[in-house]
Amino acid sequence: MKRTYDDIINLPHHISATRSHMTAIDRAAQFSPFAALTGYEAAIKETARLTDERVDLDEYAKDALREKLQIITDRIKEHPEITITYFQPDAKKKGGAYVTAVGSAKKIDEYEQVVVMTDGTVIPIDETISIDGQIFELMAFHPCDE
Repeated sequence: MKRTYDDIINLPHHISATRSHMTAIDRAAQFSPFAALTGYEAAIKETARLTDERVDLDEYAKDALREKLQIITDRIKEHPEITITYFQPDAKKKGGAYVTAVGSAKKIDEYEQVVVMTDGTVIPIDETISIDGQIFELMAFHPCDE
């Protein structure tokens, strides 16, 4: 009795003369899923990423910052250690993040409107929302005010 594939069942395995043997990993790669929407996953993550809105300071807060910048300017040769919190706009979407830099002030560039720290950090004055440091605590007490 003849079965369906008896005529080919005992033939030797075909080996191509023009194509090299494919490794098992390359063969499996043919059947792996492919991303029809390249970049879709990254776009979703970017959309979901939260940013902060810029806070607008009132005139009282701006005056307080100007006074602190003047104190730093007057004592810049001492390289006072300060903590500055400023807004850093996001490069990809509306909003940004508030960043806090701690270090010694090297220079206040009034023309460029930036504070330059000794570590090279450049902080835009217009984006600054707070400046703190021991230099201001010492200035708060005036012995002649007694």
